[in-house]
Amino acid sequence: MCNGTRIFTGRGFSTVWQSRNQNLLSDSSRLCVFVVNAVYRMTKINCWRRLGAVTAAALFLSGNPSSSGQGSPGIGIKQHARSVQPGEVVWMEARSPQPLKKLEAAAFKRVFPFYPDNTGLHWEGLIGIDLETSPGSYTVELLGMQDDGTALKLTRTLTVKEKRFVTRHLKVEEKYVTPRPELLERIREESERLRRIFASVTPERLWRGAFVAPVPGSPSSSFGSRSVLNDQPRSAHSGADFHAPTGTPVKAPNAGKVVLAAELYYSGNTVIIDHGFGLYSLFGHLSGFTAKEGEEVPRTKVIGYVGDTGRATGPHLHWAVRLSGTRVDPLSLIAVLAATTTTDKPGAAKPQQANDK
Repeated sequence: MCNGTRIFTGRGFSTVWQSRNQNLLSDSSRLCVFVVNAVYRMTKINCWRRLGAVTAAALFLSGNPSSSGQGSPGIGIKQHARSVQPGEVVWMEARSPQPLKKLEAAAFKRVFPFYPDNTGLHWEGLIGIDLETSPGSYTVELLGMQDDGTALKLTRTLTVKEKRFVTRHLKVEEKYVTPRPELLERIREESERLRRIFASVTPERLWRGAFVAPVPGSPSSSFGSRSVLNDQPRSAHSGADFHAPTGTPVKAPNAGKVVLAAELYYSGNTVIIDHGFGLYSLFGHLSGFTAKEGEEVPRTKVIGYVGDTGRATGPHLHWAVRLSGTRVDPLSLIAVLAATTTTDKPGAAKPQQANDK
């Protein structure tokens, strides 16, 4: 008891909540009034020991849920990331008291599909923060649908912090800086081919569990670093480079389908794996590849070998990742999924379609 009221005491809290605040979760303004009044009441009567319950309620509802139609109140949202900065991957989880048929996130003017467990109550998704994203607050809209067809909308705010990437000044042969005029059309066509691949979203999640590094060792250059070649600035480095001897096997970091296996001007012998749901891996500068376009590959299958083809000054593997078109650090993807993989445990759902109706 607290001055004659049971609002914040275990069972009493549940009773009052259910009887007097049935619609509180779907009305964020009433929720704010409820919490503020409760804190004021506790301050006045010196019941600070009750503050933990109010804090927990406020944090649980920090997703600011709102809905069109009847909606589904009481959805808990949480997230995990190495950091919320350009080039990072953010894992997000939604737990619903009622099964959902579909859930996806709209953020940074892109759409990121979510995937469920067997119950439809637990959903997870990956959101990419492109390496060129400016610091600031960005809205994430979680758009879903209940089993009865009722639309659902929840909003969160991601505050992206500034990240300073290193700049490298290099002196290289001129052929690595300025392509010959007769090669420009080829370069344009290859660039367009890559753009079309990364813009396509396979409506099925092909990958399972955590990602692994494609070669042993740590990367030798920083994701997002900018190079100045012969005093000419170049675009940011959108991948991670791993130095390894020529011929070192390169393994698929997770399951997927090979959508490109070809020799390109800049990245040399290149393999691209579509992991589904807009997630892609690109492997460049290979001495050769064993993967074939259209082939489905499991995690850790050898797809090629380290080399120095294309615009490379020595043998190494260039691994780049695209997530719904965003350029993200492959090491961020590895770290986030290693820390949060839950729905891929035994008994979890099989890969789901992004456009289930």
